[in-house]
Amino acid sequence: MSGTVCGFVVRFRRRVALVAGVVAVALPAAAVAAAVPVAAVPAAVQGVGSVAVAVPPCGGGQLVPGGVVRVGADGVRVTVVNEGPGSCVLRGYPTVALAGQGSPGNARALTVTGQGPARPVVLPVGGAAQTRIGFAPVLGEADGYCASGAEPFVAPSMVVGVAGARLQLGPDDGGNFAVCGTAVRATAFRPAP
Repeated sequence: MSGTVCGFVVRFRRRVALVAGVVAVALPAAAVAAAVPVAAVPAAVQGVGSVAVAVPPCGGGQLVPGGVVRVGADGVRVTVVNEGPGSCVLRGYPTVALAGQGSPGNARALTVTGQGPARPVVLPVGGAAQTRIGFAPVLGEADGYCASGAEPFVAPSMVVGVAGARLQLGPDDGGNFAVCGTAVRATAFRPAP
């Protein structure tokens, strides 16, 4: 009887070892798949298998104006939207000019001083990014003046350079842009709320 019991124990141990080996191999793959959903993986590293897929930089042809909203008397918030065909990465600060007579050809280039760090912003199709552009305001009423004594520059549109494109934008309230001097401050692009 003892021989039969020993034979049973040996076969039982082999089966337990075999099952444990199968579970040990299958468990890590299932645990990783369950623990890290695809949506939690940054877009820049998602891919098939172990191959990462990089998100390309935004190109001028895929960004369109999303609007210009006044922010107080000395700034505007400019929004750009990714029109596609795919996701892209936007990074940095805009270039800015005021377009006299509403034409980019009559633009007055402004010197931009960047504010804050420029971090990459991943824009899916339809995603938007914003920058805040601040300037020395024109003081007074209709015939305004500059505190510096310079002549105010008034224009119906702004030309914002972003990702190789020049987007001509007018303020959402239908007014004009009026600035003193030739310098503006701009924040780096950030995801729109």
